[in-house]
Amino acid sequence: MKSLQDTTTLHNGVKMPWVGLGVWRVNEGEEVVQSVKWAIEAGYRSIDTAAVYKNEEGVGKAIKETGVPREELFITTKVWNDDQGYESTLSAFEESLKKLDLDYVDLYLIHWPVKGKYKETWRALEKLYKDGRVKAIGVSNFHIHHLKDLMEDAEIVPMVNQVETHPRLSQKELLQFCKENNIQMEAWSPLMQGELLGDPTLVEIANKYNKTPAQVILRWDLQNGVVVIPKSVKEHRIKENADLFDFELSREDMEKIDGLNLNKRVGPDPDNFNF
Repeated sequence: MKSLQDTTTLHNGVKMPWVGLGVWRVNEGEEVVQSVKWAIEAGYRSIDTAAVYKNEEGVGKAIKETGVPREELFITTKVWNDDQGYESTLSAFEESLKKLDLDYVDLYLIHWPVKGKYKETWRALEKLYKDGRVKAIGVSNFHIHHLKDLMEDAEIVPMVNQVETHPRLSQKELLQFCKENNIQMEAWSPLMQGELLGDPTLVEIANKYNKTPAQVILRWDLQNGVVVIPKSVKEHRIKENADLFDFELSREDMEKIDGLNLNKRVGPDPDNFNF
């Protein structure tokens, strides 16, 4: 990994950038348009949105305004829980595509493992993939048992599993399972929504490398083989979150960060959510 354009290769050969911009809780309109434009101008090529974020239109507008060729970008969106099921997922996808104003999406994800629905939803994603409407398909917030259950009936193994991951929730078993099954793991809330930035261990390591705690956390993810999509609406932070390629954490420092794990979540447990 030498630059922001560096990619991991998914099991179907599609190349996905290691670093992207997440736009969860970024307001539709000027805020999301500006954030995405700043990111693309800073060299980001991956943008992660979702139907439930209600900002797909702004993401699409920003993409058009930057003038970067579509094929150079990697755009992810997700089907929301209320739309899960076969036909309803196909309809939801068309709606997302229309809002984004794109001809295809690079990665389409099932947002949460809705019991009794995610297998039918996956069948719809497989159809979209076979029809060439999406370049890659995957899931979000799936535990190992969800993945195993899905893969029992699936024709296509998910290419990505996007989950909450950060030093307080390192998800080592899930990461190992994903690696064994050629599923690329991706971290949402990699900075634990800012909660980790004052952690003494991370501050100490950051000072050693002349980096910020945020940069150290994101670098830790990358060295573990995990894709990151940090969110920010501030231009200097968007640039800072991408400045990860001029240093490498030592094995000792990687282990120190591993040692911060408490299996602590800031988001819901995928086994226990009610939305």
